[in-house]
Parts: sequence; C-alpha cells; structure tokens
Amino acid sequence: MHKVVFHVDEMDKWQHTLGNIRNLLTFGDQVGETYKIVVLVNGDAILGYLVGSLQDSIAQLTAKSVEFHACQNAMNSHTIKKDQLPAGVQVVPAGVADLVKLQEAGYSYIKP
Repeated sequence: MHKVVFHVDEMDKWQHTLGNIRNLLTFGDQVGETYKIVVLVNGDAILGYLVGSLQDSIAQLTAKSVEFHACQNAMNSHTIKKDQLPAGVQVVPAGVADLVKLQEAGYSYIKP
C-alpha cells in the first residue's frame, strides 16, 4: 500500500488536488495498487471546506476512504467551527505538525 498526503493551502488548488486524487485512485484500480490518501488543508484553503461543490467531492472521496484533515489554526484565523466542516473531516491542532507526522509515518508529500 502506498501512503500519500496531499497538502492544500490555496483555494485555487482544490480542484487540481481533487482531480489528482481521482486519477490516482483510478490508476490504482487499473493496476491493482492501493493508496491510503490524506488531504491536509491549511491556510486560506480552509475556506474550501465551506464550498458546496467541494463538499460533494469531499463526500464522494471520503466514501472511498480518503481522509481529510483541517488545521485548527487556519480554522481559528478564518472563524470556522468544526460543525461547519463536511462530515468526516478530522481537525488537527496544527497543519504543519500534521504534515511532519504523516511524512515521518512514510506518507509521500504531494503539493499540487
């Protein structure tokens, strides 16, 4: 199993990231490989969790076992509460610390 963390910190990177994830999952299905995927969102991109069309995509990918993380620091700076996030999004205290932890656990870092 391959472990991958996608890092999104700019709003205009959301669609590109979601497309990359869909492509990676499709490729894995075609060649018989599995991917454990985490999407860490911090900075201004945290606002993407509030966008309706993105919420639909997040729900679809969550159903395929993709994990989504939200940085508490970014949420605080944009006055976003946990109950505003899509179902299944995990809040982490600090996005950068989460990236370090994931990379130390063997996740490959992708920044679209």
